[in-house]
Amino acid sequence: MSVSSGSFALGDVELQCGRTIPQAQLSYCSFGTLNGERSNAVLYPTSYGAHPGDIDWVVGPVLNPDRHFIVIVNMLGNGLSSSPSDGVMGLAETGWVVSHRDNVSAQRRLLREQFGIERLAMIYGWSMGAQQGYQWAVDHPEAVERLCCLCGTARTSPHNQLFLLSLRQALTADPHWTGEGFDGEPLQGLCTFALIYASWAASQRFYGEGHHLAEGPISLGDYVETRWLPAYRRHDPRNLIAMLDTWLAHDVAAGAPHQGDLAAALGSIRARTAVVAGRHDLYFTVDDMATEAALIPGAQFEVIESVLGHRAGNPRDSPPEQAQLRAAVERLWALPSPL
Repeated sequence: MSVSSGSFALGDVELQCGRTIPQAQLSYCSFGTLNGERSNAVLYPTSYGAHPGDIDWVVGPVLNPDRHFIVIVNMLGNGLSSSPSDGVMGLAETGWVVSHRDNVSAQRRLLREQFGIERLAMIYGWSMGAQQGYQWAVDHPEAVERLCCLCGTARTSPHNQLFLLSLRQALTADPHWTGEGFDGEPLQGLCTFALIYASWAASQRFYGEGHHLAEGPISLGDYVETRWLPAYRRHDPRNLIAMLDTWLAHDVAAGAPHQGDLAAALGSIRARTAVVAGRHDLYFTVDDMATEAALIPGAQFEVIESVLGHRAGNPRDSPPEQAQLRAAVERLWALPSPL
């Protein structure tokens, strides 16, 4: 299997918010070989806080690099592509918010200019990756043949926004917050951040059935400190906030041409679409995802039976959920391209 990585120079990029990222760059990695017709490309945008090494386990168990050219692209703000930690971007406090439309625009340039790809055989995305997939299919319906959205919605719900605001408040309430950034590591804020994340990302049943004790007896506090906190301490906290702001603002129908009409936006999707929810996902509920799926012409709606909660869409160490995802993807591949 061919594996490569790189950084694509975008030049100065004007964002939807009106700010400009000087000499922006997009980090990516790829698996497999692009065929001569450039018709076998699969895009996998990153999720919140994820780097490729966190999600590339899907290559093989779910996505086949012998058949497809799989490109994992780091969203703007995640620390690998252009981010506040580079000193080229600020936060919402100073008028900076990256939208998923900005991410999609940058990704489209990467695919076109770096690889000559005009049409994607599939977009596969989990969580914020699914959000980017929806944005792609709405903004460029002629360029997406298949869309697989896992545990993510086309618009961030008010309840989901409350969760995100609590995370943001955890960081900005830290004594090291200056109003625009941090003058030291906000460890107190990060500990609270990890507690909130741990309580939402896994389901009530996950904890009730003792799955957090799989590696031995441990207190809930120690579980969060050892299994969750390190995942966030590795990030510059400004990047964590920037990605939260992207998630908070997510709405595929915002602005022209749909002007907030979600039904019209999702109704414009031409891709063969699979919407896959997690039975116990607290972020993106089965009801919310089913409601959106019903607005997409011909979309298939499925539910993963799992106690993993939101992480059912990224089951790195759980073969049963991997098998369910693989089956959903294979059903989508079996459908003819609509384009």
